[in-house]
Amino acid sequence: MRNTVRQAARATVQLAGAVVLAFFSIIFITVLLITAVATLAVVGAGLLPETVLLIRRMAGAKRRAVAAWSGREIPEAYLPIEGPLRERLRTAVRDPGTHADLRWMVAYYGYGCLGFLAVPLWLVGLLVDGVWQGLLGREAVVLPLISRVADLDAAWSTALLKPSPKARLVERVEELTETRAGAIAAHGAELRRIERDLHDGTQARLVALSMRIGLAKRAYERDPEAARKLLDDAQDQAEEALTELRHVVRGIHPPILTDRGLAGAVRALAASSGLDVTVRVDGLEDRHAGAADDGPRPPAAVEAAAYFVVAEALTNAAKHSGAERASVQLVRLPARLRVAVRDEGRGGADEAGGSGLLGMRRRVAALDGTLLVTSPAGGPTVIEVELPCVW
Repeated sequence: MRNTVRQAARATVQLAGAVVLAFFSIIFITVLLITAVATLAVVGAGLLPETVLLIRRMAGAKRRAVAAWSGREIPEAYLPIEGPLRERLRTAVRDPGTHADLRWMVAYYGYGCLGFLAVPLWLVGLLVDGVWQGLLGREAVVLPLISRVADLDAAWSTALLKPSPKARLVERVEELTETRAGAIAAHGAELRRIERDLHDGTQARLVALSMRIGLAKRAYERDPEAARKLLDDAQDQAEEALTELRHVVRGIHPPILTDRGLAGAVRALAASSGLDVTVRVDGLEDRHAGAADDGPRPPAAVEAAAYFVVAEALTNAAKHSGAERASVQLVRLPARLRVAVRDEGRGGADEAGGSGLLGMRRRVAALDGTLLVTSPAGGPTVIEVELPCVW
C-alpha cells in the first residue's frame, strides 16, 4: 500500500505541474492576442519574436517535465531567432517548431486540466484501496489510475511537441549549411598551407638548386674541383627538396595510409609521438608486422580524417598537456568508425586556444561526423570522434 500511495503522490505532483502550466497557457492567450493586434498595427511588430521565444520556453518546460516523468527526452528543433527585425519576424512566423508549439498550446487548454482528476481519485482511492489493498491484500485499483492519467498527459504532450519531419528537415539543412561553410573554410586553409609550404620551402630550394647547377656548369672548364663541390651541394639541396615534397604530400594524404591502412598508420604515429602510447584496434584491418587482416578498411576520406585527428591529438598532447602516457582506440561500429584519443595530462584544452581542435572539428564535420572533447582542469583529456562509414 505504501508503494501505491508513493507512486500516486508522484503522479499527483506531475499532474499539479501540468495544471499550473495549463493555467499559465490560458492566461498567455491574452498575450498572444495583444501581440497579434500590435503586429497588425505594425507599431508593436517587435513583440512577435519575443512572444515566440516565450512560447518556446513554456514548451521547453513541458518537455522537461515529460522527460522527468517518462524518462524519454522530447527533442527540440527550432530555427534561431536572430539578426535584424525583419529576419527575426520571418523566422518566428515560418519556423515549423513555432507551429508545433502553437498546436500544443491550443490542445493543452483542454487536456492540461486532466490533473484535476487526481482530486476525486485520491478521495475514492484512499477509501477503496485502503480496504481493498490495505486490509484484503489485493491489487490497488483506483490510486494507480492517477499514474495512468499522468502517462496520458505525457503521451499527448510527446505527440504534439516532438519535431515534425519538416522541422527536422529544416534543422538538417541549417546544420549542413553550417558544416559546408566550415568545410570550405578548412579546405581554403589547407590550400593556403600547401601553397605556403611549396613557395617558402620547396620552390626556394629548387631555385637555389638551379643556380648552383648553373654555377657548376660555368666553373667546370676552369675549376673542376669547385664545380664538383657545387654539384655536391646541389645534390644535397635536391635531397632536401625531395624531403620537403614528401612532407607536403603527407599533409595531403599520407602514403602510409595506403601502404599499411589506418591501424598501421596510427601505430606508426604512436611510435614516433614521443609519448608512451597504447593503441587498441577493434574490427579494423591491421597491417602492422606479424598481424593478420582483422576486417575491412574504411573509405579513404574517412581514413584520412581519422589519421589527422589522431596525429593532431597526439601532437597537442606532446606539446601542451605535460602527459607521459596516452592511448588511442579505433573501433569499427555498424555504419560508423569511432576514434578515441586520451592523454593523462593537465587538461584544460580549449578550441579558442589555437590547439588545433577547431581544425579537427571542421575536418570531422565535413564528413558529417561528430567530435566530443572532454578536458577538465587537471585532466585527463579525451577526444572522441565518430565518422559515418559504409563497410
